[in-house]
Amino acid sequence: MPDENHARMEIEERRGRIDEIDRQLVALLNERAGESLAIRALKPYANMVLYDPAREDAIFERVASYSDGTLYDQGLREIYETLLKVMKENPAK
Repeated sequence: MPDENHARMEIEERRGRIDEIDRQLVALLNERAGESLAIRALKPYANMVLYDPAREDAIFERVASYSDGTLYDQGLREIYETLLKVMKENPAK
């Protein structure tokens, strides 16, 4: 069992790693948003509808298959449902 000082130091180290992961996640989310907006702009030219529920289901299934960590399928689905909702509401530039 670590002593209080050691535990506090480890907490700070782990928080620092979380901060770096958050920075990377934000960069990746912005990159994903850019790709999403580019696709949205192209869909009318390809005679495709903007909202495709089958595509969303495929995304949820694929994302669940990527996880070998502590996030379960339902948790990932909730995260991606929110992500896709935000992407749909993101105004095109």
